[in-house]
Amino acid sequence: MTTTVSSRIVSSRGVPSAAVSDGALARPVEIRTRSLSLIYGRKPAFLDVSLDVPRHGITALIGPSGCGKSSFLASLNRLSDLLPGCRVEGEIHIGEIDVLDPATDVVALRRRVGMIFQKPNPFPLSIRRNIELPLKEHGIRQRAEIDAIVERTLTEVGLWPEVSDRLGSPALALSGGQQQRLCLARALALTPEVILLDEPCSALDPISSGVVEDLIASLRGRYTVVIVTHNLAQARRIADRVAFFWLRDGAGRLIEEGPVDAVFDHPRDELTAAYVRGARG
Repeated sequence: MTTTVSSRIVSSRGVPSAAVSDGALARPVEIRTRSLSLIYGRKPAFLDVSLDVPRHGITALIGPSGCGKSSFLASLNRLSDLLPGCRVEGEIHIGEIDVLDPATDVVALRRRVGMIFQKPNPFPLSIRRNIELPLKEHGIRQRAEIDAIVERTLTEVGLWPEVSDRLGSPALALSGGQQQRLCLARALALTPEVILLDEPCSALDPISSGVVEDLIASLRGRYTVVIVTHNLAQARRIADRVAFFWLRDGAGRLIEEGPVDAVFDHPRDELTAAYVRGARG
C-alpha cells in the first residue's frame, strides 16, 4: 500500500487543529502558533507565522539567514522577553499553556521548554555543577536525587562513560562536541517536554557534529524537538517535518511546511523548490 504525504503552502492564518497528519499518521499538536509576529523596534523579524508542531517528533526550520527562524525559536519560551524593544504579537500555545499570557509563569515555562544554542555555553563550573546548579534553582536539593539525575542525563547524551571519573573537572576543558552534549544533558535534567535547538552543530567539527546529530535523532518519540539548521542534508536526515522560512518584503515569512519528504521531493511553492535544490538562498 502506498502512503501519500503532502506539504502545504502556508497562509497567514490557520485553524486550530487537534493533530498534524503525516500521510497515514496523525500526531497530537504540541506547539501551535497563530498569526505570530516578532518585531524589534520597528523592524519585523518575522510576520504572521501559523504553524503546528506535532508532539514527540522533530521539526526542522530551514531557510537563509535573517528570515526569522532563530527569533521564532526564541519566542516559544519567551527568551524574546530579554531583548530590549522586542514585542511579540499573535498566539503561542504549548500544550495547554498560553505562552504569551502575562500570567504565565515564565520560569516554569522554560523548565518545560529547554533551549540549546548555536555555540556550546556550559557554565564555567565543573561538569557535575553544570547539571546540579539548575536542579537546585528549581528546588531539587536531595543529594541522592541529584546524583541519579546527573548519571541519567549524562548517560542519555552518551557522556557518562567519558566523564564519570572526572565529574569535578572543569566543563570548559571538554571538547566542543562534549560541551554541547553537556548543555543538552543540562536541559534534559529539568525533564522538559520540548527542546529547542538553534543550529546546535554549526560550531562543531564534522565528527562531533555527527555525534550530536545522532543524539538529536535519538530524542524522537520522547521529546518534541524544534531545530533551526542551515544544513539541508541534516534536516533531511533527522527531521520528520520541515518548515521553510524566507525573507519577503523585509520580514521573515513561513512559506511552506510539511513532512520532510514532501517538502524536499514535491514542494508546492517555487521558492521552496529553488531553495531545496540550491538555486536560491
